Amino acid sequence: MQAVTVNATAPASRAILPYAGTIFLSAFLLFLVQPIIAKQILPWFGGSAAVWTTCLVFFQSVLLAGYAYADATNRLGVRRQTQLHLVLLAISLATLPILAADSWKPQGDEAPIVRILLLLAATIGLPYFLLSTTTPLLQAWYWRRFRAAVPYRLFALSNFASLLALLGFPVLFEPWLTLPQLGWSWSAMYAVFVLVCAATGWMSMRAAAESEGATQSLAGAAPEHAAAAPTLSTQLLWLALAAMGSILLLAVTNHVTQNISSVPFLWVLPLSLYLITFILCFDHPRWYVRWFYVALLIPGIPWMAYFISSLELLWAAVTYFAGLFVACMFCHGELARLKPDPRYLTRFYLMLSLGGAAGAVLIAIVAPLVLDGYYELNITLVLLALLVLARLSGPARLVGVLVLLPTTWFAFQGAREYGRDMRVMERDFYGVVRTRDRTVDGVSYRAMFHGGIIHGGQLLGEEYRNTPSDYFGPTSGYGRLFAALNEIRPQPRRVGIIGLGAGVVAGYGRKGDEIVFYEISPKVVEIERREFTFLRDTPAKTQVILGDGRLSLERELKQRGPRGYDVLGIDAFSGDSIPMHLVTREAMALYVRHLAPDGVIVFQATNRYVDLMPVVKRLATEFGLEAVVVSDIPESSAAADYWRSSTDQILVTRNRKLLAHPRIAEAAEPIKDRADLPTFTDAHHNLFRILK
Repeated sequence: MQAVTVNATAPASRAILPYAGTIFLSAFLLFLVQPIIAKQILPWFGGSAAVWTTCLVFFQSVLLAGYAYADATNRLGVRRQTQLHLVLLAISLATLPILAADSWKPQGDEAPIVRILLLLAATIGLPYFLLSTTTPLLQAWYWRRFRAAVPYRLFALSNFASLLALLGFPVLFEPWLTLPQLGWSWSAMYAVFVLVCAATGWMSMRAAAESEGATQSLAGAAPEHAAAAPTLSTQLLWLALAAMGSILLLAVTNHVTQNISSVPFLWVLPLSLYLITFILCFDHPRWYVRWFYVALLIPGIPWMAYFISSLELLWAAVTYFAGLFVACMFCHGELARLKPDPRYLTRFYLMLSLGGAAGAVLIAIVAPLVLDGYYELNITLVLLALLVLARLSGPARLVGVLVLLPTTWFAFQGAREYGRDMRVMERDFYGVVRTRDRTVDGVSYRAMFHGGIIHGGQLLGEEYRNTPSDYFGPTSGYGRLFAALNEIRPQPRRVGIIGLGAGVVAGYGRKGDEIVFYEISPKVVEIERREFTFLRDTPAKTQVILGDGRLSLERELKQRGPRGYDVLGIDAFSGDSIPMHLVTREAMALYVRHLAPDGVIVFQATNRYVDLMPVVKRLATEFGLEAVVVSDIPESSAAADYWRSSTDQILVTRNRKLLAHPRIAEAAEPIKDRADLPTFTDAHHNLFRILK
C-alpha cells in the first residue's frame, strides 16, 4: 500500500547525516537507560521478575506518548513544532542526572506497580519522553524537507542503535561502571543529544518554508500522485501485529526469568531478538521471506505450547528464544509489508507504539489482576496461532487451522496440569502462590508452591503437628543446625529468616525463642496464615515483617541497631529465580552486622540452574567466615518420607565449635573455592558464570 511519491528536493547523501546521527544517538540512549534504571530499582522490589515487566509498561507507554506527541504536533507545521520541542529539550536538562532518590525505596506496604511507575516518571520521565519522540519526529522533518522515501530505513537505523545499547550494557558498561557512574555517564550523553537535536531542529525549521512551498506547488500540479490515507481496518491491523510482538516479548521474558533469575542479561537477550526483527524487516524487504517464517511457525507454535510445563533450562531457553525471534519476524515482517506512504508515518508509528503499550499492559498489569496463575504464555500462543491463521488466505488457511488446533490443545493441557488438584491458587505482583494436599500410605501433606517450586509444606494430622518437613527436615542443614544449637547453647535464641514460605522453620522454635520472618509478598503471608499452622503452633515468639528482606534489615540497622541473630536464614526465592541482591558483598556486610558473634548464616542453595556454592564461599572468605554445605538426600524407597525433599544448605559462621558438632560434622562438606569467580557486588555479578 506504499504510494508513489514525488521527490521535490533530492537530498545529497550528506544531508541525511544530521537526521541519522540524531536518531541513532536518541535510540541508543533510549534503550541504554532501560537496564540502567531497572537494575537500580530491582533490589528495592525484591528482585522480582515483575519489576522488569512493569518497567516495560512504563517504557512502552511513554513511547506511545512520544509518538502521539509527534503525530499531534505534526499538524503545527515544522516551525512551531520545532520551537515547542526546543523548549522541552531545554527544560529536560533540569531533571538530570537520572538517579533514583533513596526516598523512593518502598517501606513494604505500598502498591509496587504504582510506586515503580511513579518512580520512573519522576526519575527519567521527561528525558525518556523526548527521546521517544525523536525517530518519528525527525523522520517527519526529513520527509517534509526532501520528500524522499528514506525515513523507513531510518527506523531500522534507530532499532540498530537500540540493539547496540542493549548488547553493550552487559558487555561494555555494566562490568566497568557503578550504577552512579552509569547514571552520570548517561546524563552527559543526553546533554550532548539535546544539543545535536536542537541543531537538527533549527536546520529543519529554516529549510521548512522553501520545502513546503515547493511541495504545495507540486501537489497542485499533480494531485493524482497523492497517497490514499490508511483505512481504519489497516490501522487496527497495525495495532494487532505490534501488540502481538510486545505480548510475546513480555510473556517469554516472564517465563524465563521467573524460573532462573531476574537479571539484566535475561532482560536484554529477548529484547535484543525483538529489536533485531524490527531492524531486518524495516531495512529491506529481502530479509522477510514470508513463506519461510510461516513454515517455521507451523510446527513452532505447537512446539512452544507443548513445552510450557518443561523445567529443562536448555530446552526452555532454546525453544522460547528461537520461537520469539521467528514469531516477531512474522509480526514485524507483516507490518513492514503494510507500511504506508511516508506522509502517514507518524500515524503508523503511533499505532505501533499503541500496540506495544497495549501488549505490555496486558501482560504486566491485566494478567496478574484477572488470572490467578501464570497462564499468559498459554493464551499468547493461542492468539499467535489465530493471528497467523487470519493472515493466511486460500488453501493455506487449512494449514493455519492445523496449527491452531494442537496449539490450543497443548496450551489447555498445560494450564490444566498447572492447576491440577490445587486447594488454593492466588497471585500478586511477586508471583503465584499455590497449595496442594497429597496423601501417601495414610500420611497427608500440604505443600506450598511459589512459581513452579515447592516452598515448604506441612504434615497434616495431630501426631505430625508442627513437624519440620520438606527442605527443613531433621537431616537438612537447618535440622542439623538447630539440633546442635540445642546442645551447645540451650538458652533462648534469636532467629531471622528472609522468606516466609510455609513458615516451616518456626517448627524448630522453643519457648523463649524469637523468630522474625521477612517476607515481601503479602499473598504468601496471607496464605501461610490461612493454610498452615507453624506460626500458630510454635512455642516461640514470632513476627512477620512485610517488605524486601534486605531493605528491612537496612531500616532496622538505622532505627534500632543490630538484631544479634543467632541464626539468619536467606531463603527468599520465587520458583528457582535468584534475587541476586541477596548474595552480594553489600548484602553480606549487612548480614554480618545483624549476626551475633558466634551466629550462623544459612543460605538455601537448592537450585536446578544456578550453583550458589562458590558465590557464598567467596563471600564467606572475604568476611573471615567458614562455609560448609549440608546436602540432604532422602531415601527414595521410603514412601512414608515422600514429604521430604533433597536440599543443599550452606552454613556460614566463625563458630568452629558449632561446625565440629557431630550432627553437623558428619554431613558437612567443604566448598571448593573458584579463583576465577570474583566476589559478587551490587554493581557487578555474572549469573552465567555460575550456571550448572
